[in-house]
Amino acid sequence: MNQAKDKQLKRDRRRNKIRSKISGTGSIPRLSVFRSNDGMFLQLIDDTSGKTLASAGSHEVKKGSEGKIGVSLELGKIIAKKAQDAGIKKVVFDRGGYQYHGRVKAAAEGAREGGLEF
Repeated sequence: MNQAKDKQLKRDRRRNKIRSKISGTGSIPRLSVFRSNDGMFLQLIDDTSGKTLASAGSHEVKKGSEGKIGVSLELGKIIAKKAQDAGIKKVVFDRGGYQYHGRVKAAAEGAREGGLEF
């Protein structure tokens, strides 16, 4: 099996294990992280009704942030602001099978700085 497919299968296995243990509700939604080589996307999801309550993508971040980690930090603050506008204070963090470091950690720290509680 080639290396890229093997990596994806391992990430899928981790993501499924995480999702079997956590889920979001209307009052405490799931903060889902997706990252690609070019960007990052965060969503607040109510799993009971299957709806996305708020979302933010790296394209919303103003230019001038320091690299990808700086963009992720700002993105966390943006999703926290949208959550507060929707009346959400607590969330369940879903790292999506990614390791908790780098951009994923920066997004989580930005959301905490913005006022969200995990």
